[in-house]
Amino acid sequence: MNPASTDQQRRAAAFRRLHEADVPFVVPNPWDAGTARILGALGFSALATTGAGLAYSRGVPDGEGRLGREEILENARSIVEATSLPVTADLESGFGETPQEVAETVRRAAAAGLVGGSVEDSTGRPDDPVRPLEEAVERVAAAVEAARALDFPFTVTARAENFFQGRPDLPDTVRRLRAYQEAGADVLYAPGLPDAEAIRTVCAAVDRPVNVLLGAPALALTVEELGALGVRRISVGSAMARAAIGALVRAAQEIRTHGSFTFGADALPYAEVNTMMAAELPPGPQEDRTP
Repeated sequence: MNPASTDQQRRAAAFRRLHEADVPFVVPNPWDAGTARILGALGFSALATTGAGLAYSRGVPDGEGRLGREEILENARSIVEATSLPVTADLESGFGETPQEVAETVRRAAAAGLVGGSVEDSTGRPDDPVRPLEEAVERVAAAVEAARALDFPFTVTARAENFFQGRPDLPDTVRRLRAYQEAGADVLYAPGLPDAEAIRTVCAAVDRPVNVLLGAPALALTVEELGALGVRRISVGSAMARAAIGALVRAAQEIRTHGSFTFGADALPYAEVNTMMAAELPPGPQEDRTP
């Protein structure tokens, strides 16, 4: 693998510093280069890819193995190239059945310009959706070992999928996150936690930054409230992609049902969108610029 560029090293260091701050930060999820440009222009400090958002843009369902590693990483590369911000990726379950394949995914993610990635403990099998703990730990450890061999600080996020996979077992989720912490994960993540108390429990149980997925019930909590619970990073997953699809559906339904076009009042002006897409890449965060 080629050595990391100075720019990638800068982004990686900036991403680490965001996790070390006393207040949480939001990492929104673009699904292509254009949405990455827009979110960067709006002042966010980092971005994360969304597997679901990409799947929908390709016209396929999420979570059925329709998109492979190369397509996921090519999309991630286009997002990296569209912004100067740190970009972390949804690496699903590592795109392989062995720890060695998970490690190779991390190396390829770094080669695509990413400065972080999440590895989940799901199997993709509806009848057995969550991996045994020992197997999941081996995979996280392999991802961490591959990340540590890079010449920049690639941030590994380990995801415990119990709640997301319909297994609302908080004690086992905590047990898994602690095991992933021991395996070296930099950030811990349990999507689908049911309430503020569960979020507080997870944050108090581990010594690593915790990412929370914005959505029910966290949708009702503000950044400040999540910070008070101990959260350090907040992602939105496919919510922005689904919000965009919602706007499209409502516009189409208005035309089909009423024959009217009032939805255009909510559209950004053509010139404004063109300007966003034509603009030079915005500089990175002021504090991250190093000679």
